[in-house]
Amino acid sequence: MNEAPTSARTAPAAWKVVLAALVLFAFLCALGVWQVQRLAWKEGLLATIEERIHRPPVPFRDILAAHDDGQDIEYLPVSVSGTFLHSGERHFFATWKGASGYFVYTPLLRADGSAVFVNRGFVPFDRKPAATRGEGQLAGKVTVTGLARDRLAQKPSSILPDNEPAKNIFYWKDIEAMAATAGLPDGTGIVPFFVDADDSPNPGGLPAGGVTLISMPNNHLQYAVTWFGLAAALAGVVGVWLLRIRREDRPRRP
Repeated sequence: MNEAPTSARTAPAAWKVVLAALVLFAFLCALGVWQVQRLAWKEGLLATIEERIHRPPVPFRDILAAHDDGQDIEYLPVSVSGTFLHSGERHFFATWKGASGYFVYTPLLRADGSAVFVNRGFVPFDRKPAATRGEGQLAGKVTVTGLARDRLAQKPSSILPDNEPAKNIFYWKDIEAMAATAGLPDGTGIVPFFVDADDSPNPGGLPAGGVTLISMPNNHLQYAVTWFGLAAALAGVVGVWLLRIRREDRPRRP
């Protein structure tokens, strides 16, 4: 019995490899395109944030009305007045300028009976007790200027520890838990977003304000280059392999 030509034996296998390579190539290119789209989104977001944070602060009632209308208020400068309820400080575990400690979220009681949690800034671990920084416990009516920040609907990641309200340690900004454990007066309404105070110095230096994280990682261009590069490498490898098969399948001259 005569054996089938080499080309007849290799053709089906070659087409299977080519088909699989085409599927993988399309997948890699799709990932590259997605990263390009993410790059455009991230650059737009960063540009929006940069433009917003340099606006003059607006009255709190305007930000609150915009939020109630469903508008995006993230990073909008705002000015809000009221009286701090320092006994209701909630402590959010954080790292700031290489040091670990807490961001101090203090309810600010407004004249209309509502309260907004203000991120007054960072304190190191050993200054968590309010008694160690009594100078910064401002009394009476104050006006805070800062940036509006959205609340979180749920824990952003399963790798984060659960909040420990009983110990007054929060790992994510659960506004309901903060409000429920802050000892607010009965009937106090909770403003459904936060305010990050600016870097205006507090007496005694603590809390250290202006802790809003503005910069964000933007590695989407690198990721896009990586995926497109892998797609090109795959095409090159498969192309060389097909050329090699073609050469091997050519009939040799006697």
